[in-house]
Amino acid sequence: MASYTNLPAPSPEQGLNRYMQEIRKFPLLEPEEEYMLAKRWVDHQDASAAHRLVTSHLRLAAKIAMGYRGYGLPQAEVISEANVGLMQAVKRFDPEKGFRLATYAMWWIRASIQEYILRSWSLVKLGTTSAQKKLFFNLRKAKAKVGALEEGDLRPENVARIATDLNVSEDEVISMNRRLSGSDASLNATVGSEDGGAQWQDWLEDEDSDQAADYAERDELETRRELLAQAMDVLNDREKDILVQRRLADEPVTLADLSATYSVSRERSRQIEVRAFEKLQNRMRDLARGKGMAIPS
Repeated sequence: MASYTNLPAPSPEQGLNRYMQEIRKFPLLEPEEEYMLAKRWVDHQDASAAHRLVTSHLRLAAKIAMGYRGYGLPQAEVISEANVGLMQAVKRFDPEKGFRLATYAMWWIRASIQEYILRSWSLVKLGTTSAQKKLFFNLRKAKAKVGALEEGDLRPENVARIATDLNVSEDEVISMNRRLSGSDASLNATVGSEDGGAQWQDWLEDEDSDQAADYAERDELETRRELLAQAMDVLNDREKDILVQRRLADEPVTLADLSATYSVSRERSRQIEVRAFEKLQNRMRDLARGKGMAIPS
């Protein structure tokens, strides 16, 4: 994929306001235009098409990145990591699955930012499990829930409750708490007198997003997206088109439009839609059972 060396790059010297002004110059894409650009990239590896897909979503990446400003990391670097995730999303985006790029890209952007945060904290090493990442992002919130923010080592009953709530072992809770509270993590250092003695640890919780939920939701959504793509094969072309236009499109078409397109009555269009959805659900349940998942009705 293209290196995108000509993309706007946020920097401390430039200032975020100027960067935001620059990326606003790139127009947003209409659904049809986005689809055609994505097809040009998928079918012909057209770098100019990929570049337009990326630049049109830089505002989305910046908006998501701003939700992570409470981790004590340079905002310019967080935005840069968000842009890396955006480029990975464009590289893997399949326009034929019926989703808009923004819906798909947001998970790649968040994943890229979260991995950057984990790499940046020496107390959390690369290779930690999803459960440990969840513990890292949510321990302070869990301690507040049991009224244990001021404790050093946690009491056994609080360790047990937090371990249960976050689905990790008690040893992992004890170890992570000591890391977050210890001098090597430097999370208890005072941020500045103007903050009234606030500590780095006080800024760890992102009020705009539940990071553990994001991890779990991203993994589940990606699996469901794969199941949906596989299950679509059970539908014929007409069923697939009607279902996508009625249930997966950002702006669903009317039954009247479909009846005109396929020269059938509105009621027949509705019947095809309902039948296609039932077939899709049944196929997804069959596939999900093979993966040990549950698909809600």
